[in-house]
Amino acid sequence: MKKYLSPGNLIITIGGILAFIGLTAYFTDSVNLSVPTFFYGVPIFLIGLALKTTEIPPVKLFDVENFKNNRFNRPKELTALVNDVTRWRYGTAHLESSLEALNLWSEENPPQLKEVEEITKEDKNGLRMRFELNAVPYEKWIQKQERLNRFFVKGLESEFIIDDNKKEFDFILFY
Repeated sequence: MKKYLSPGNLIITIGGILAFIGLTAYFTDSVNLSVPTFFYGVPIFLIGLALKTTEIPPVKLFDVENFKNNRFNRPKELTALVNDVTRWRYGTAHLESSLEALNLWSEENPPQLKEVEEITKEDKNGLRMRFELNAVPYEKWIQKQERLNRFFVKGLESEFIIDDNKKEFDFILFY
């Protein structure tokens, strides 16, 4: 249900309703109602269509309640990162500028962040991010591990877990 409540969909719906009311009022000779609703409805509808063409859905966050309850135990930068990737984006992919700065971005087929989860592993808290590899090889991520440990927050430890088909991997930042 949440995927249908994107800002683009809401603006398209509002603009479409206003334009429909304006056209209906025009054909029923209600000039006072038809002019404002039609002339506001059509541009609002077109803005919604423009948003919809560049829309990127939020990343899936597992156990939202646990994430909200543990907000004091993690660095504020990681909280901001999760809040950023779990909202609707327009025009740029999730973590695009960060991955470009790390030279882990490919214009043709960039890596895609699929899901985020706060985990506990071996008495350490961490943030697990699942990426789809696409055109950036796994080996390149391993080479950047040292820089990834200090990129988002200084002094973090990280771990990579690659799946069997080598198309996705988990990147875990321990804090």
